Amino acid sequence: MSPAHPYAGPGGTAPGSSLTAARRAPELTRTVGGPAVDVLVVGLGATGAGAALDAAARGLTVAAIDAHDLAFGTSRWSSKLIHGGLRYLASAQLDVAHESAVERGVLMERTAPHLVGAQPFVLPLTPLVSRGQAALAWAGLRAGDGLRLAARTARATLPAPRRLSAVETRHLAPALRRTGLRGGLLSWDGRLADDARLVTAVARTAAARDARILTRVRALELTARGARVRDELTGEEGEIRARAVINASGVWAGGLVDGIRIRPSRGTHLVLRADRLGPLPAGLHIPVPGETNRFVLVLPQGDGRVYVGLTDEPVDGEIPDVPQAPETDIGFLLDVLGSALDVPVQRDDVVGAFAGLRPLLDTGAGSGGAPRTADISRRHAVLTSPEGVITVVGGKLTTYRRMAEDAVDAAVAAHRLPAGPSPTASLPLVGAASPQVLSALRAPRRLIRRYGTEAPAVHALGNHDPRLREPVLEGHPVTRAELAWAVRHEGALDEADLLDRRTRIGLVPADRDAALPAAREAVGEALGSR
Repeated sequence: MSPAHPYAGPGGTAPGSSLTAARRAPELTRTVGGPAVDVLVVGLGATGAGAALDAAARGLTVAAIDAHDLAFGTSRWSSKLIHGGLRYLASAQLDVAHESAVERGVLMERTAPHLVGAQPFVLPLTPLVSRGQAALAWAGLRAGDGLRLAARTARATLPAPRRLSAVETRHLAPALRRTGLRGGLLSWDGRLADDARLVTAVARTAAARDARILTRVRALELTARGARVRDELTGEEGEIRARAVINASGVWAGGLVDGIRIRPSRGTHLVLRADRLGPLPAGLHIPVPGETNRFVLVLPQGDGRVYVGLTDEPVDGEIPDVPQAPETDIGFLLDVLGSALDVPVQRDDVVGAFAGLRPLLDTGAGSGGAPRTADISRRHAVLTSPEGVITVVGGKLTTYRRMAEDAVDAAVAAHRLPAGPSPTASLPLVGAASPQVLSALRAPRRLIRRYGTEAPAVHALGNHDPRLREPVLEGHPVTRAELAWAVRHEGALDEADLLDRRTRIGLVPADRDAALPAAREAVGEALGSR
């Protein structure tokens, strides 16, 4: 990372990056019915926010809208992992694997080292894992390290994989069953502090470059020259004019542009209390019995919770705003856990569950019928409709930046926009800094992992009001200061924005109910200060 950082130093906010209700109103007025912007982006998940940043960083005028909130859709339902592409090697998708490894390195070393760190994983060699499977897994981990090298990611960023003895394996994962445990395989991958926080950082970085980030604005109809939209807060409708339109609405993309066929795949995760499994210094890759290259992940979160996932099941019918985790998925994940853990995990131990829909591009069934969604390529596609609307679909969270770059490239070429190449591979997001700068910040480490160089400013809110240092609810680390910061700088407009996206308290319904009064108070105080 360059020593010269484009954003404010420790304790400050990036100039022009704060998203607020007070900023939204005049920008919406200026955009709807106003002069044409160069690029209109529809959808503010990771890819849409990334496209807004990419276009703004090239000097183009940008408006980006979403019917709901930042990271409302698939981008908040991931495993919070930044994958290096190992699973794509197994299916011979070498280009996808290399792209994933490159983008992982970009995030970890240049654009978001405060949000993405190295996560150790243990693959336990249980009696259900044959020696042949273990050898194949070890070869895969070595190949994954080769991807790291090819992507020029430093060894200091991602340590080498290695074999573990049974004692070492149990030390890193005490919950594993001892009987028949031969040892384990240790590997490393990238892990986000929070996927929704990544989207927030991308959107705010775009706002710092004058992109208009407008949530609660629904696209009713798209054309190559703009969109008919509705303000979901007032019900008022109008037109946004644009020289180019990028449809980054994920699983909903086909509802806005004819000819786009999405085959959604549901990925379900369980939420457990961390004390149910005991200490977990590392995550787990638990092989799915009967499958050669499929695993269930056990992901300690550092906030008193553990995620267990994930499934890969096709979804038919209407796309819901918020997918639900079916009992069949929950039962499957519990069964796989039971195949390796000494600690019994029952249905009553599941305190929450969440499901996301992957926006996989449906290329049509081959002669053998429709493939499993687990087998559909994770390559992204940039498609231009006959009318000239650019749609970006497929892909995954790790490669959001490359997807955004390719979409803006297509818009620039198709509509002859005055812009050069993308600079985003070396553009730090709000809060980013070198590891040396981050380690020197005077703020709790948990805040630094979530806010980077802004952590001291978040923490300092408690200097003026000691109540803001208090946790939002007992047993959870999120403080009232974080709620206040989200309203003042991160575009949170209501309690759901605070509990379900700026923080992840809402993943456990009981915790959400307990935290609701504090969230209402934070929103009310912000409205009262306007």
